[in-house]
Order: sequence, then structure tokens, then C-alpha cells
Amino acid sequence: MSRAFVKEADETVEELPERPISPHPNFVTAEGLALIEATLARLQQEHATAQAARDRAALARLARDLRYWTSRRATAQVIAPPANPTEVQFGSTVTILRDDGRRQTYRIVGEDEADPSRGTISYVSPVARALTGKKPGDVVRAGASDAEVIEIRL
Repeated sequence: MSRAFVKEADETVEELPERPISPHPNFVTAEGLALIEATLARLQQEHATAQAARDRAALARLARDLRYWTSRRATAQVIAPPANPTEVQFGSTVTILRDDGRRQTYRIVGEDEADPSRGTISYVSPVARALTGKKPGDVVRAGASDAEVIEIRL
């Protein structure tokens, strides 16, 4: 009999590697904590849907993601925004002026909430580390060029 007419009874699901957990403290902003909680709620909903559909591949992926985000929620340390932003710190929004004339503004946030395309960078990124503790007028090495801190705000 041709294999084309035989239903495969044993669907194997590829084992997915665990999502790596950062060795750094899991500092988050209040918004970052809300994002983690929203992600967990969405994943729980998707997991229930996959269970009802008996979608083993989706269940494997969702279970892995749920383990990651549950761990991130359990270790989240909400850092309050700076009361007086006289120097760059976690939660600050800082504007820099690069040597080539580009002005860039970044908010320093937790690793899971960082999205440079949206103007947020992780507090452990090289640029954020260079900026932390600096004041307006200070010059730092930011990537391949120097940049001056122009403004700090919440």
C-alpha cells in the first residue's frame, strides 16, 4: 500500500531549547512589569487554545515561553523612576549628541522591555553603561564615536 494513504499516527514534536535567562538582575520599569504580565496572560490564553486543539507543536513552544516569562515575572525587580534626574540612571530618558551631529534619545529600561527601534535600551547595553552616572555636558564613548549628554528627563 502506498504511504500516501497511511496516516502517520506518531507525530513527533521537535524538542525546543530553553530560552536563555540573563545572568543580570531583572530590573524593570513599572511599564516593563505590565508588559511581562500581559505577555504571560496572552501566553496562558494561547496555551489553553492549543490544548483544546491538541496542537503538540504549539504546546511545546508555549510551555517553553511560559516557563521563561514566569521566571522573569518571579525575578522582576521594579525600579522606581529617578526622583531628580540630574544624572543618567535606570528609567532616565537621555538625549545625546553624537560627533556626526545626530541627536538620539533613549530611555534606559530592563532587558526584556528594551527595543532600540522604539527608543528604549537595556541597562546592560554598552551605550547605557557608558551613560549611567553621567550629567549634561559629559562626553562618553557611545559605540564607535563620542557623544555628549544633552538632556536627562523622566
